Amino acid sequence: MYPLKFTNIYFNKIWGGRDIELFRDNLPEGLIGESWDIACHPNGTSIIANGEFRGIRLDELIQLKGKEIMGYKISKEFFPLLIKIINARDRLSVQVHPDDGYAKEKEGEMGKTEIWYVMEAVEGANLILGMKSKCSKEEFKKAVGANTLDEYMNKVPVKKGDIYFVKSGLLHAIGEGVIIVEIQQNSDTTYRVYDYNRGRELHIDKALDVVDLSLKSEKCTGIKVEREEFIKTYVCLNEKFSLEIYDIKESITETSDKERFYIFTCVEGKGDIIYKNGSETIEKGESILIPAVLGEYSIMGNMKILKSYVPDIMKVQQDILNEIRK
Repeated sequence: MYPLKFTNIYFNKIWGGRDIELFRDNLPEGLIGESWDIACHPNGTSIIANGEFRGIRLDELIQLKGKEIMGYKISKEFFPLLIKIINARDRLSVQVHPDDGYAKEKEGEMGKTEIWYVMEAVEGANLILGMKSKCSKEEFKKAVGANTLDEYMNKVPVKKGDIYFVKSGLLHAIGEGVIIVEIQQNSDTTYRVYDYNRGRELHIDKALDVVDLSLKSEKCTGIKVEREEFIKTYVCLNEKFSLEIYDIKESITETSDKERFYIFTCVEGKGDIIYKNGSETIEKGESILIPAVLGEYSIMGNMKILKSYVPDIMKVQQDILNEIRK
């Protein structure tokens, strides 16, 4: 096995734009709102773009090489993550996602918890993350009907490099003028609450079922581990996914985990992933899957990369403790 690259799956959106062209030259025509960069979902499945398995769908390759890719702790029957790049030239709808229980019952798929990394942001860019003042569900429903929801929503200014965790049940929206890397559960279920009168379907009743108006999201800062050649930041850890950020000055060497796969997403700079049988380039806006059986590899270059995976929580906690225990 080798590090897997994928073709980008692009989606036109009324709120999309062309800003992904800042780091890619393969955009189709239209207002591109989303690029699904590693996906294994009925609404979009990645195709391998490099090496021996070029042209094969990710789900087909997983059936052929299950444990070699996924690891022996992650079932080959369900790929758990979806990696997107979102370009918002206009505001996205105000929305909420269900948890696993509700989504399985009503939609037949997983719920959606996600984390956002702000890759680019114009001056004045913002996100909506929860409510800024107390609001009952009855008041919430009335505000939606009266188009006065803005009075309650928590609007947060953002800049490049900011990170926010978006738990299922949190009312949220992405404002105009940002490019975001979104790491999420493998789900495509969204309940729109308000869409700025653009005429798309709303899902008020389901949104009221799942919204938790007490939820908020603070900017993630994480725990930094500094080395001469890199800085590693543990940003987020939960049963759905873990996120770590590497600021690489020269190189970092690691070994893959036979229990699970890793995903690297480059958000600044470029470099190479060097492994036993070869190397693969990685550059801004690109995601690469590290198969469970890859073995030792080095990432060399000057870059910032996101590392996402489904963790063994106890193991990651122990890794963090080992950094501070003297």
